[in-house]
Amino acid sequence: MANPFLPLWEYIPDGEPRVFGNRVYLYGSHDRAGSESFCDYKLKVWSAPLSDLNRWTCHGVSFSTRDTDGHKTDTDWTARELYAPDVVEKNGKYYLYAYILGSKGCVAVSDRPEGPFTLLSRYVYDDADAGDEGIFNDAGVLVDDDGRTYIYYGYERSHFGELEPDMFTIKKGSYRSDLIPQGMAPDDFFEASSPRKIHGRYYLIYSPRNGCDLNYAVSDRPDGGFVRKGTIIRNGEDYPAGNNHGSLCCLNGQWYIFYHRMTNNTIMSRRACAERVEILPDGTIPQVEMTSLGFQESMNPFEITPADIACVLKGGCFVAQRDVFTRMVTEIRTGCVIGYKYFDFGEDYSMSEMSVSFKLRGGGVFSEIHILLDWEDGEEIGICPVETHDGVYTAKLRPVTGRHAVFFRIEHSARGWASAMFDNRWLFDLESFVFTK
Repeated sequence: MANPFLPLWEYIPDGEPRVFGNRVYLYGSHDRAGSESFCDYKLKVWSAPLSDLNRWTCHGVSFSTRDTDGHKTDTDWTARELYAPDVVEKNGKYYLYAYILGSKGCVAVSDRPEGPFTLLSRYVYDDADAGDEGIFNDAGVLVDDDGRTYIYYGYERSHFGELEPDMFTIKKGSYRSDLIPQGMAPDDFFEASSPRKIHGRYYLIYSPRNGCDLNYAVSDRPDGGFVRKGTIIRNGEDYPAGNNHGSLCCLNGQWYIFYHRMTNNTIMSRRACAERVEILPDGTIPQVEMTSLGFQESMNPFEITPADIACVLKGGCFVAQRDVFTRMVTEIRTGCVIGYKYFDFGEDYSMSEMSVSFKLRGGGVFSEIHILLDWEDGEEIGICPVETHDGVYTAKLRPVTGRHAVFFRIEHSARGWASAMFDNRWLFDLESFVFTK
């Protein structure tokens, strides 16, 4: 399934992927389309079988701070928004760690990884520095091989504690601060702690101060000694930038970085994405690019592609949702570039003709879509003229084979003295496209 990998109407940012049994579960915040504030008052769980990462199932509301969707509130001390949860399994129980905006966070428990989760306790700690209202920001939890359990959390400074067997009390004397040392802006720790243990090394994935990166640090012990190693992914690379949050997960022997991307011209309306990564023998992770791929190796250009899975959006255009059925790339103007990585056109060398068709909503201006391969100023294989009205527009292309990124560069068609009038004019909204042969 392509990026975003959940149904395109669903908005799950801050994703923590976890494998339990033969399924991968995604725990995250819940955004709303075009919202003016981060997150919602409920958490939802999605999962997919490891045998079919394209078949995601929604398990509904797992925890909430208000009565919602038939689910009664789970908190009597607050009705604020829920942010960035994590879930771990220990001794056959599943523990949910919830950050609640401006309020004391909590731990809930379930017999099933999908929940629903029942409140266990708010956090308990003796050390005054180990927590206060809201400091357990974006808590991530690690159950080590010996059964000891650690919690990583914090906003602008990274915090750490070991959990008692009750799974909600910070063990006295275990608290540590600044696991990611300060003083190296803009790479200083900001938020989004997510611990993993991989090949005997402790990894802490986090968001630095620049916001749109997911960075990682590595140590040989869980409670300190972390060394910055670099960036895994940047969600603002040739795309509308915003905060980032996610983590690593190994699925069927392949490592992925889960993260989120912005929509609806706001940083508060985010959708879940994943990219393949490689963990090298020395423990480092080369930075990866954003793609439209998700869990597939290539996309089929001869199937209809929703425009809103674009991984490159330049020139002011952005993904928007008109209604639950309809999303598009909107605010398309002269000079905008819309890109998709990667399509496999196959090896049909006998193909004599190929076309591309675009479904769009017209803006009353004649324009052109230039179709380019591999990069935004790459080889042009055709131009599709677009008229002023809604419709489907088709252009013949030079046939291509093999695996390519595809970019659309948009220009208006006005010529002569009137040309400058259309330089910043909305031209059309792009809903979908398909190649044919």
